[in-house]
Amino acid sequence: MTHRSPGSEQPGHISVGKAQEDRWLLVAVAGVLSFIAMLDMNIVNVALADIADGLHVSAATAQWAVLGYQLPVVALLLPVGRWLDGVGPRSAALTATAGFGLCSALAAVAPWAAWLIAARLAQGAFGAVLFVLMPVLAIRSVRPELRARAMSVPATLGPLGAVTGPAVGGLLLDHLGWRAVFLVKIPFCVLALVVAWKAMPRDGRLRAPDRRSMADALLVAAGVAALLLALTLAADDPAWLLLALAAVPPLWRWLRGPGGRPVTGVLRATGLLPAHGAVLTLAAGFAAMHYVVALHLQRDEGLNATTTGLTVLAFPLGMGLAGPLGGRLADRWGARPVALTGAALTATGLLLLVPLGAGWSAGDVAWRLALAGIGMGLYGGPTQALVMGAAPPDRTATVGSTVQLARSLGFTLGPALATTAWALAGGARAGLALAATAACLAVPLLALSGPRSTPVPEQPETSTDAAPAAHH
Repeated sequence: MTHRSPGSEQPGHISVGKAQEDRWLLVAVAGVLSFIAMLDMNIVNVALADIADGLHVSAATAQWAVLGYQLPVVALLLPVGRWLDGVGPRSAALTATAGFGLCSALAAVAPWAAWLIAARLAQGAFGAVLFVLMPVLAIRSVRPELRARAMSVPATLGPLGAVTGPAVGGLLLDHLGWRAVFLVKIPFCVLALVVAWKAMPRDGRLRAPDRRSMADALLVAAGVAALLLALTLAADDPAWLLLALAAVPPLWRWLRGPGGRPVTGVLRATGLLPAHGAVLTLAAGFAAMHYVVALHLQRDEGLNATTTGLTVLAFPLGMGLAGPLGGRLADRWGARPVALTGAALTATGLLLLVPLGAGWSAGDVAWRLALAGIGMGLYGGPTQALVMGAAPPDRTATVGSTVQLARSLGFTLGPALATTAWALAGGARAGLALAATAACLAVPLLALSGPRSTPVPEQPETSTDAAPAAHH
């Protein structure tokens, strides 16, 4: 069998050699699509009341405008990752971006709730492809020595989309109505389509998933959907957590079958399981903190929405400033130490928030949020580079999907656990303590994860690529 290094060619690989320029335009596309895909996870939340009034449905029915997107995104990540390992990135990127934009338009013109929910379910399926494809596109568009810098783009812009979603949604809602919340993403999709069409090499037509892949998708979708619904609905009634038990049979069957064994095998062989735990716990800590701080400032301190929004803006501001720096430092000094430093700074910022109480000014909260945001900026790109760089050449999309699943579950788990801690312990401090604990767990997990050797530099091709058209 011919050996291929982590930088060598693979199906759908975007060739980058010493004689060729790094394709930073494609890295920018990955970042933009990561931003809008994560933006869509939160931007619709602020419009639910207006959607319910506009379509004459209950608040519970309107909630499916959010769940209809989140469920397929999380449920399809693993099957999509396995499928993308065998298809070209250009065809997948064009199809997913066009589908995502089209579904946004269909949601915006929805005349009734069933139409809107169907459009959001389809958009979530295309969103799952984008979530998996974006880090893969970024890491394959540059040389190995620039991977952390490239990974910092989608790793920073994605979470920034999540935290800015409510602010952007509120602005659009106040001035243009709820339908504009869906339309705002279409210009970005069109721009990404034009750039991808011109800049990405042709790689042939998409291959439809086979019957076994479809069966795997159904098993994972059933299990993850049950888990996600349990975590989401438990915020209103903890009894819904029992629904999580329904996730065990389908997920266990998938793990023991031909679809799950290669995924778990890759993670065990590369030592990436602790890194996935770090991604999940830090995402949960971040999401819990963001939820608790915003709720405390408005409910307990009586701050208006504008002041609250400006205060919590300190986190994405710090993250946005530190993200590019984290990639540069990781390319020079190594991904692991920079990722560990970032995780430690985030945990420190969250620990400093635990004593939060009456009498704290907005500035007291903001500088702690900024410190945590700087840590997240330093952590994001290097962690993605650490994980993706350790993946076998023909399994980058699979590993990318497992990272995205860990992050998505963390984003969902954090607010649900913070709500429970707040209710049981009677205050914001308990929720912040939970967030800080989750963030602290990420530090030792990152220290234990992955190979410790320097990544192998890209070598000349020694085998025939499975998609020859990609070299044109």
